[in-house]
Amino acid sequence: MIKGIKIIKGSKFKDHRGSLWTSWEDKKNTRIIFNHDKFSMSKKDVLRGLHYDNKTWKLISCVFGKVFFVVVNCKQSSKEYLKVFTKILDEKDNIQILVPPGFANGHLCISKKCLFHYKLSYKGKYSDVSNQNVLKWNDDRIKINWPKKINFITSKRDR
Repeated sequence: MIKGIKIIKGSKFKDHRGSLWTSWEDKKNTRIIFNHDKFSMSKKDVLRGLHYDNKTWKLISCVFGKVFFVVVNCKQSSKEYLKVFTKILDEKDNIQILVPPGFANGHLCISKKCLFHYKLSYKGKYSDVSNQNVLKWNDDRIKINWPKKINFITSKRDR
């Protein structure tokens, strides 16, 4: 585990109708105010990321399907600079990952389809695509052990 990343296991109620769960409750008074949500729907073998900025907190979950999730510490002043954390997230586990500013994150869809949720907290203007940093998914310095060695489907920015 990398210092600063938090795994949050939420409560989940399930019965014959389906399930109900809480996506965020600040039980520990972190005072993180989320002010932007995004979803990405991907098909199998789509790799998104690794993206980051130095001001945005991200609360990550997989709402549908299954993803191989990656976080990389990009804080050059940290003793854990370029250290990698990986975790399989799926719709069944009800686990969320809280990613601090300065940490890149990305995911690979490993099910037929997946729905990935980002809850974002930032001050000022959101650092969208043009203001984010990109760490290449195959950067030799980090050597991520991706679950498959295939031709991933990526955006131009992520190649």
